Amino acid sequence: QVQLVESGGGLVQAGGSLRLSCAASGRTFSMSAMGWFRQAPGKEREFVAAISASSINLYYSNSAEGRFTISRDNTKNTVYLQMKSLKPTDTAVYYCASRSFPGVSPTALVENAYNYWGQGTQVTVSS
Repeated sequence: QVQLVESGGGLVQAGGSLRLSCAASGRTFSMSAMGWFRQAPGKEREFVAAISASSINLYYSNSAEGRFTISRDNTKNTVYLQMKSLKPTDTAVYYCASRSFPGVSPTALVENAYNYWGQGTQVTVSS
């Protein structure tokens, strides 16, 4: 059973930066594509970014493109989301997710493509 624990959330002013981390337990991290999703109050959970098992393929939502960077360190079983130029509309609970498959593609950037989820970490961006 895979367990994911996010950290790094907090309060930041608009224009600032945060780096989220997600530590994964389990034996299959290096074989698993990983994603970041977020859920703002009153909204559905939405895709933010994804990375293939060996960091070959990276995908971002339109809102994340150019501002957020997803990366991973398979030796540490950790995936990161570096966020810069944060906006109040980025305020949400951010979740990391693990897919039981090494690859990612545009058609797999949905919630049901992922099998395990962390508890979420709150990001609040003040204006």
